[in-house]
Amino acid sequence: MRRFLLGLTICVLLAGGLAAQETDRREAEPAPAARFRAVDVFVDSGASALAAYQLELAAEVGAVKIVGVEGGEHSAFREPPYYDPAAISRDHVILAAFSTQKDLPKGRTRVARIHVQITGDVEPEYALKLTTAALPDGTRISAKVSLAEQGEAK
Repeated sequence: MRRFLLGLTICVLLAGGLAAQETDRREAEPAPAARFRAVDVFVDSGASALAAYQLELAAEVGAVKIVGVEGGEHSAFREPPYYDPAAISRDHVILAAFSTQKDLPKGRTRVARIHVQITGDVEPEYALKLTTAALPDGTRISAKVSLAEQGEAK
């Protein structure tokens, strides 16, 4: 009976040690690699002068964290747009800008560049919604929004 109890005790101790090793191995697995990309946001105002816009960008698929916001290519929108820092913490961003400059862009222009951190193997898919676009006098205009992803940043 003593041998049986001794053998049982050894088995229990070995099993506990193996379980602890398995837990340690799982905890030691590296986190998924993160990669960084820039997402360019465009507004196409057609023949109208674009003086103001508001839009929302969100990642619908993939593990995406917004890590930065830059302005656009035209001098009217070169400064970073206004954005809601609380929205960025929820992995989407609301951008808005208004320019009183005389020389305003017409047609398709990049209004912002969003820097994102992507974790995991799933390629992100984004939802983009234009809330409003306007002329210098505040009159709403019809416009379209689009995205273009830049390559991975090193």
